[in-house]
Amino acid sequence: NCPRGTEVIEQLQEAYGERLIAVGIHGGPLGFKGNARNVGLATDLGDEYYGHWNLEYQPVGLINRGGATNYPDWIKAVREAFSQEAKTKLDAAATLNGSTVSITVKAERLSDSYNGKLQVWVLEDGIVAIQSMPDGTVNREYVHNHVLRTAVNGTWGDTVDLKETETKTMIYTQSLDAGWNREKLSIVAFVYNDDGVEQAVKAKVTE
Repeated sequence: NCPRGTEVIEQLQEAYGERLIAVGIHGGPLGFKGNARNVGLATDLGDEYYGHWNLEYQPVGLINRGGATNYPDWIKAVREAFSQEAKTKLDAAATLNGSTVSITVKAERLSDSYNGKLQVWVLEDGIVAIQSMPDGTVNREYVHNHVLRTAVNGTWGDTVDLKETETKTMIYTQSLDAGWNREKLSIVAFVYNDDGVEQAVKAKVTE
């Protein structure tokens, strides 16, 4: 059913444009890490996230790190999430320097104070890999987008505390994996705490 979940994500992206950031995290019991014949997209990181959230089926979505949501309910959950006002502004940029990505994230608190975490991920689009289809067939030329490749600053990110109207800039570097297509990479940065995701931003990795 993952391709059906992808269809819902495409509907959401058409409706909300760049305001909506999708991340495909491959892992869990249906995740495939690859073999000599086929490319796999599952990672140990994906397995860790799957286990942390005590997920029981796939595909499953977390909207702003809320509870597990089945794909038919994603549209409603996203609509509700967009009705909330964020009090943090994020900006991000990512540039390639040889085999390393240099990443800058600026967080600005617009009002009140904030205590949470900053997480930075690397995503890749346009990956052709095997996919089981809802009709029981296997598509070996399926194109996977916004695939989570790695967490730049650890599984759960770094602590970030912002006072009212305070701005902080964080700088990271990430080595490229030999299997990544450097022309299809982007980074996602978001701040979150126990209440969920406060704000998120996506930036293409540029030369």
